Amino acid sequence: MTEQPPPTAPRPAEYRIEDLAHLSGATVRTIRAYQDRGLLPRPERRGRANVYGDAHLARLRQIADLLDRGYTLASIKELLQAWDAGLDLGGVLGLVAEIDGPWTDEKASRISRAELDAAFGGTSDESAVAEAVELGVLERLPDRDDEFLVPSPQELAVAAELHSAGVPLLAISGHLREVRGQVEHIAARFLDFTTEHVFQPFLDHPPTEAEAAEAAALVRRLRPLAQQTIDAELARAMRTLATRYLRQHLSEALPEARRAAAAMGPEPQGAVGAKAPKAEVTTAPETTAPGATASEAVVLPAETVEAVRALVGAEHTAAFITAAARREVQARTLDALASGSPRRTPRSDPAEGPQRPQG
Repeated sequence: MTEQPPPTAPRPAEYRIEDLAHLSGATVRTIRAYQDRGLLPRPERRGRANVYGDAHLARLRQIADLLDRGYTLASIKELLQAWDAGLDLGGVLGLVAEIDGPWTDEKASRISRAELDAAFGGTSDESAVAEAVELGVLERLPDRDDEFLVPSPQELAVAAELHSAGVPLLAISGHLREVRGQVEHIAARFLDFTTEHVFQPFLDHPPTEAEAAEAAALVRRLRPLAQQTIDAELARAMRTLATRYLRQHLSEALPEARRAAAAMGPEPQGAVGAKAPKAEVTTAPETTAPGATASEAVVLPAETVEAVRALVGAEHTAAFITAAARREVQARTLDALASGSPRRTPRSDPAEGPQRPQG
């Protein structure tokens, strides 16, 4: 019986770059770009020809699959390096998916050019649109000059509301640039903080599949914390600063001498601040005490009256200023009583009746 020779192993497939492009669906230019970025191993050199194999084809199909799932080329490079290091790609993919996932529930929308112009006063402003595109508030759509993608409809709505309140478009974009820089600083600090105290054990070595899954779970838990912290602190700061700003502007509107004069009697001529522009506001108490005048004219700086009018409306301006002055007088009276100061106690507000000791 004739002895058969042992079967020989099939020769590995070999491809020219054009054949590889055809089989993978990528272009020759794309394959070379992947090589330059370290995503694809270099081919084997045979004389003057470059030879590719099945490993190159499999890698190109991996890259295409990850791109379809929304990963960036930078993230894909990290994942493939983890794969080459012998790690289970499933756990690493889960971690990267959590990090690259959306950090807000807000959904992008589209807006036509006509709708955009209508939202901002009905006039077209090419420079403002270009600024919005540069800031990423709007994104141009391919082959569509009359429609934009809006990554954050909420951000665009805030800009439209500010503009309708009288804020110029260039001021809005400048404010956004300033806020964005400050928020990015806060985000970087939050990442530094969580890296130091939460994720450091996962960063000093290539994570195993179990460690990558644990880190992904931590990202899911911590994802909303940054937003919640900023919301709470912004609300606290606005509450504190808004009160402080209002008191400051009212203090400028009613300087020390004028507050005392308003509380103790008619304002003398030539009072402090007499050279500033003035507006006369007549304040009427809600109830008039016996013997008190029904109303009294008080001279205030015009810009202060305009600021109050913009804040509460023309119909509430006089009542607002009256209430603010009354509150300040009462606060100073209580301060004087509490400190035992010999300062003269202002007279009672006619609308409030005689002052009575608290207790």
